Amino acid sequence: MAGLNGKELPEQETSTRFPEAEGKIVESIELIAESGYYGINVNFTDNTAMVFSIEPSVVAFPYFGDWTDGERKILKQYERARSVSLKTVKE
Repeated sequence: MAGLNGKELPEQETSTRFPEAEGKIVESIELIAESGYYGINVNFTDNTAMVFSIEPSVVAFPYFGDWTDGERKILKQYERARSVSLKTVKE
């Protein structure tokens, strides 16, 4: 996939496996959508859980363009702007 400037974007991992959950029996699944937290909890019968904390984010790819002839001509591209993560990962 090419970016706005025609350069290739780096490949990103699009799937992740969780071997710790394989073979477990699901007791319940919860979806939490509160003003300060979004998440999915997959609760197992052995009192363990897979918890997915979800953080919405925004990425903008700004450019200044000329459309006078009906076609986009990029005059200047700027660095992408990303929202800041408020969550810290503890290991």
